Amino acid sequence: MTQLEVFKKAYAVALEIHRVTATFPKPELYGGVADQMRRASKGICANIAEGLGKGGSKVEQSRFLRMSLGSVEELQVWFLFCRDLEYVKPPVYSRWHDGCDQVGRMLAALMARRVERRAA
Repeated sequence: MTQLEVFKKAYAVALEIHRVTATFPKPELYGGVADQMRRASKGICANIAEGLGKGGSKVEQSRFLRMSLGSVEELQVWFLFCRDLEYVKPPVYSRWHDGCDQVGRMLAALMARRVERRAA
């Protein structure tokens, strides 16, 4: 699963989020916005790996991919907080937003392909 493009993209986004959030105000690092963003971004990767890596049923794989997609949506909300609290500059916000949007589209496409294969 780590060879999948969606995993690679999600992992790159998660690494950048981790690095940038290390510079956030101290109250945000533990239990705050930074902590939530780190968990959500890493959860995307972990759910892709767990769902596709253990060879479960298509239903189980879809469940994990849906959880990944949910984490993408959660991150988009945290990005708004970061932008509006001025923790990140607009170019960082845009890069994160666009990266997550791309991961979301890739996950949706992967899920659609799996459903099509199951229906065939």
